[in-house]
Amino acid sequence: MHWREAERAFADEVVARETLPRTFERSAERNADRLAQRYKGGIRDRSLVAEGVLPAAPDGEYAGLTYDEMRGVVRRLAAGFRELGVDGDTRVALYAQTRMEWAQTDFAALAAGAVVTTVYASSSPSQVRYLLEDPGATVVVVGDRDRLDEVLAVAGDLSRDLDAVVSFDDVDAGELDFGGDGDAALGVDDVYTLGEVHELGADAFAEEEYEGWLDASDTDDLASLIYTSGTTGKPKGVRLTHANFRENVTQCYRRFADRPDRDPDVPGISAESTTLSFLPLAHVFERMAGHYMMFAAGATVGYAESPDTLREDFGLVRPTTTTSVPRVYEKLYDAIREQAGESPVKARIFEWAVDVGRAHHETDDPGALLDAKRAVADRLVFSSVREALGGEVDFFISGGGSLSAELCALYHAMDLPILEGYGLTETSPVISVNPPEEPRVGTIGPPVADTEVAVDGTVVGEGAPDLAGDAGELLVRGPQVTDGYWNRPEATAEAFAAPDRLPEGVVFAGAPPAERGGDPDAPWFRTGDIVRLRPDGYVAFRERAKQLLVLSTGKNVAPGPIEDRFAANEFVEGCVVLGDGRKFVSALIVPNFERVAAWADDNGIGLPDDRKAVCRDDRVRKRIGEEVDRVNEAFEPYERIKRFRLVEEEFTEANDLLTPTMKKKRRNILDRFAEEVEMIYAES
Repeated sequence: MHWREAERAFADEVVARETLPRTFERSAERNADRLAQRYKGGIRDRSLVAEGVLPAAPDGEYAGLTYDEMRGVVRRLAAGFRELGVDGDTRVALYAQTRMEWAQTDFAALAAGAVVTTVYASSSPSQVRYLLEDPGATVVVVGDRDRLDEVLAVAGDLSRDLDAVVSFDDVDAGELDFGGDGDAALGVDDVYTLGEVHELGADAFAEEEYEGWLDASDTDDLASLIYTSGTTGKPKGVRLTHANFRENVTQCYRRFADRPDRDPDVPGISAESTTLSFLPLAHVFERMAGHYMMFAAGATVGYAESPDTLREDFGLVRPTTTTSVPRVYEKLYDAIREQAGESPVKARIFEWAVDVGRAHHETDDPGALLDAKRAVADRLVFSSVREALGGEVDFFISGGGSLSAELCALYHAMDLPILEGYGLTETSPVISVNPPEEPRVGTIGPPVADTEVAVDGTVVGEGAPDLAGDAGELLVRGPQVTDGYWNRPEATAEAFAAPDRLPEGVVFAGAPPAERGGDPDAPWFRTGDIVRLRPDGYVAFRERAKQLLVLSTGKNVAPGPIEDRFAANEFVEGCVVLGDGRKFVSALIVPNFERVAAWADDNGIGLPDDRKAVCRDDRVRKRIGEEVDRVNEAFEPYERIKRFRLVEEEFTEANDLLTPTMKKKRRNILDRFAEEVEMIYAES
């Protein structure tokens, strides 16, 4: 049986239609003695530890909870939330970094009947105010004292009073600033630690009553509001039901599960899996793939201290898989290459090994000589890279942005395959992803089961014949697709296309809707992304429709593929391609200053210490210009970068040039570097 048919037919205890807290309960029953969570010591002032609920992990090391122990915490937290007045009419806002307590609180609030709405841990005060006001949150759960202070600071500005604020970390409510006497929106009695909520629940918990709360929830009930990043306007709250999430868990589990039809050498996800969680759980990608799916499977979830400690945490947790965004894989590869380049000899060996690995991966029949070279490359380089990541990684999963095909191939060459997928907040999120048994670099995989996709070529301009035919805006429908946005009927109407707008070229993942019980009259969600549907059923991502550059000559240029070509470039830290409404394509490039300095030292070139001066140095511009020329060779003449400017400021979340999921905020970048952009085109 072909893997596609086997995937659609696969069924086991994880494949079910039920609410999310019921999924956790059944998994905890099956996997009671298995390790559910691992948490690091010495980095948090955890109130669950302070209250004696959980043991403290040794500083810098990990402790763990079994599924039975985690279930006990979740149940008592749910009862504690009910004691605070949480029920089916409550929106509970989660405002914290990714950590063990986030997962426990999410399941507990859902079990209590609440709708969970999320706030990124990096949100500004104005964003916090909006993300509490818009969904009408009345209970806020924060991670630490800083975020607690921020909530207290905006609480008085909200149109609806907060009933309670709960902190993961141990805090003394008597030391907090409530904004003055008499006029405060909150008081000492309204602030709790998670440990105190657990204590309330321990006194009140009754299993029969708890089961009643779970039975009262339906799969069609709203589970969560997740807000879009706001890169193209004000964030919109995406309505996601229990069924949306749960169906996507099933769809992805069928693709990744250790199915009996698979060759034993093909890795999958099962109760034996371990993942390292570090992406924001406030984002839909980690929420489904690194949280709901992993706990449904009975896997172990370890929580990284922070994205800055990944090398250390990989070694301690030793994950078999993890989910991440392209920027993290780029940074990880940069760190690997930097370590390998500690000496000229090591650098040459690393580059030789990479070339051999890439050639071996891209050759169908490598032959004895290339096999032998690959074995040497593995012994000298790749094995140490894998060991630095814990030595157990079967595969990575990438989403949340476009991954460079060149970089993806390099990871495959090191026996660290990245399975790239694609999705949106509105689709819970996964629409397509590469399967472990047949990954194809440069694609985002075929659609997951029971998902219909089509392309609408009407968004493609006359000046881009290469996008015609089987390419255009991706349309999708399936059980994971939202029914719309929170209190935004106009935006909801704009996001969907009626069935009679269906273009030619529908590709079905499985049977047509009438044969699988789907609704042939369901509207199509417009993703706003340009893709190409390949004859083999895989999807190739091109660009966000709103980011497609339309030159003044009428030509359409997708900036993403050009930028991706710089992802593995040792001299380039970041690149943004420009040209909308202009005569030609240009770019803003952030140099890799450390690599530029090393190159200068090797060539006896004295560079200034000031980064701005380095960007203006003609020798540096010429060297990076050589890299630009090399990238340009892969593109049509009208797509090539004609001029570029070097800028010293890296694109980061801290300077508001990246979203929390590390996507470029193009509008902000254009505003920040408006003078440089004008200089590019003035020179012409």
